[in-house]
Amino acid sequence: MKSYFKLILFVFLVLIGSSCTKGFLDVNKNPNAAIDVPPKTLLSSATVGMAFVNSNELGKVAALLMQYNAGVSGLSSSYDQWNLNSMDNQWSNELYTPTINSLSIIIQKTQGTSPYYSGIAKLELAYLISLTTDLWGDVPYSQAAQGLDENGIPKYPQPVFDAQADIYLGNASKGIKSLFNLVREGISEVGAPSSVLVPKSDDMVYGGTMSKWTRFGNSLLLKLALQVSNKAPDTTKAVINDILTNKKPIIDAIDGSLDFNVPFTAANPNAYYLQDIGGSIPNTQMLSNRFLALERSLNDSLRLSKFYTKPAATFIGYDNGSPFAAPTASTRSLYGIYTLGAARDGSAPIRLMTAFRNYFILAEFALRFGVATDANTYYQNGIKAAMTSAGLSTADITAYFTANPTIVSLNITDPQSKQLEQIITQKYIASVGNAIESYNDYRRIGLPVLTPPVNTAGDDPNTFPQRYPYTISEGTSNPNQPNPRPKTNVKVWWQ
Repeated sequence: MKSYFKLILFVFLVLIGSSCTKGFLDVNKNPNAAIDVPPKTLLSSATVGMAFVNSNELGKVAALLMQYNAGVSGLSSSYDQWNLNSMDNQWSNELYTPTINSLSIIIQKTQGTSPYYSGIAKLELAYLISLTTDLWGDVPYSQAAQGLDENGIPKYPQPVFDAQADIYLGNASKGIKSLFNLVREGISEVGAPSSVLVPKSDDMVYGGTMSKWTRFGNSLLLKLALQVSNKAPDTTKAVINDILTNKKPIIDAIDGSLDFNVPFTAANPNAYYLQDIGGSIPNTQMLSNRFLALERSLNDSLRLSKFYTKPAATFIGYDNGSPFAAPTASTRSLYGIYTLGAARDGSAPIRLMTAFRNYFILAEFALRFGVATDANTYYQNGIKAAMTSAGLSTADITAYFTANPTIVSLNITDPQSKQLEQIITQKYIASVGNAIESYNDYRRIGLPVLTPPVNTAGDDPNTFPQRYPYTISEGTSNPNQPNPRPKTNVKVWWQ
């Protein structure tokens, strides 16, 4: 694993000249540009990169906004109060330059000859572009990460910012391929009968098993379809019904054996460890009192003990936006074994695509668009898969279901709004460790129920942040970034 993180640095240095945001090279030719990096090197670094960016600062902000955690000091305290700063490093040095560029180069190098590599790269690229546009709205896509020309110069040093609707649904007149079609291409390619290059250990998650990548692709279609359900419900219905009617395989193993979990180790820990324990500024956040209260109300303390530490007889939380002193560091409930690993050493995986999330997606879909009576089966399977993922035994899960029948069951006679709140609340709880998904749900559908922090600031102290602010570095180097930037109270297209 240590070598994979070295790969990220290596690929960053190699690809910095092809950043989507800056024309670093102002000469006609760069004889030192290393543009012939092997696909297996790029794939490993890109997979680690997509997991790291999801869980690092972008995920940290979402975890505070969604009140899993409360900010104690520093930037965490600012984020907790809706005061979001310009996340230049995450935009340029985690998303576009090393990761999105790596995937684009894989596609360019292997398209037509090694479809297993190009297909995987398209699926990961679609995931990352969706993450980026979900957080910021209009972003570089059609002209982003198009690599270098024959002189080693970025083809589009100042890429256009495509409209979010075009990114999701496509725009033929502008030459913009929809994310849905990008995923479909990826699924087709990983299902090809042969490939010149075949991923093995460089496919860190599935070890080159293409049938599992097909499941990942179909699961990604579920996620994208639900994301646009407010603005393109016909697309939502068509995409998900196609998967259900034709019984296309998705990530659906309750035991997690098919989940897309990117591995980390104690030697090269995940971002949550760096935030809480091993980074330069640890102890800046802790368990939110709001999440603690929710878990207690649902009699879910056993699962909570997997998510967060219990340093004394009880969990110790802190209120979001509190002006009062936080509990002493030694008494705080912090991320536990689920996000940090059994020894809390950062060896836990980053869970990007899981069975429990798919089941909750299908439960919402059945309730809103399909056969409402199917929603409860999906809902209960989602809870079981989530509890299994958290480390609860079959006996623990059975006992919880027996003791809490009204929590784990949807009542078809209840209003749809109440059933939907149950589904999204359980999806929210299960998404500890992937708060960006919960942030998307909250903006998309207004659930779970949250109350504002005690103190708020930022662009609009009276409005929950609807997007992340555009970065300063991109704004100064790329005239195509919207100017003036949309405030954080401006909704993105799919809301």
